[in-house]
Amino acid sequence: MPGGRLTQQERQQIALGLGDGLAYAEIARRLDRPTSTVTREVMRNGGPTGYRADLAHRATERRAHRRRQTTPRGQQAAPQAHGRDAEAVREYEEMFTTLLMQQGLPKMMSRVLTCLYTTDAGSLTASELVQRLQVSPASISKAITFLESQGLIRRERDDRRRERYVVDNDVWYQGMLAAARSNAQLAEAARQGVSVLGSDTPAAARLENIARFVDFVGESIARAAEQAREILYTGPEGAAEGADAPGSERG
Repeated sequence: MPGGRLTQQERQQIALGLGDGLAYAEIARRLDRPTSTVTREVMRNGGPTGYRADLAHRATERRAHRRRQTTPRGQQAAPQAHGRDAEAVREYEEMFTTLLMQQGLPKMMSRVLTCLYTTDAGSLTASELVQRLQVSPASISKAITFLESQGLIRRERDDRRRERYVVDNDVWYQGMLAAARSNAQLAEAARQGVSVLGSDTPAAARLENIARFVDFVGESIARAAEQAREILYTGPEGAAEGADAPGSERG
């Protein structure tokens, strides 16, 4: 049934569908399941290229077994804000973490970033992250240092002088600019190779093409980031984010 857990046979059908190049929506239609169910199943079990039905089924059984072991009998999961389904939230966090890992982030960094993204406040302290993820303070410290170096989070002090780690609109903007700067550095390095290898050689031509390509992409990223910030996060009178909302009274 659409509301129940996936069976091993359904997982085999998902694997076959992926092998045939079917979209998640088509696989879901054939299983009479929501597309989101198939998407979560694939993304937390290796992604579209690494999904294996038998491994996915065993992984699901192990997760269920661990939950039974770590939750004392009769103990209910902590209530979720806004009436959210705790199990659906947990599954979504697993899927999002897996997606970040497939894009190149290490596991702990992915878990921390997912935790911040799915927190209503958009910020947490180190101790809150330790409690939520059940890991050591050292693991959190290492993850935070890495994420900050990549421009994916920022630090701030709250009213109690505690250091908080934040993800917000400006973090996305700064992250895009960091990506553009990285592209510019790659283009410059490629052009240095042109002069070293000789401008009339095939290797130099290849490096010049790389430089032109990443230059174009980097400039496009920076331009798009500026446009997105202006259009999406700026008020009607050019005020920065956090200004009065449209229609509010001004003194």
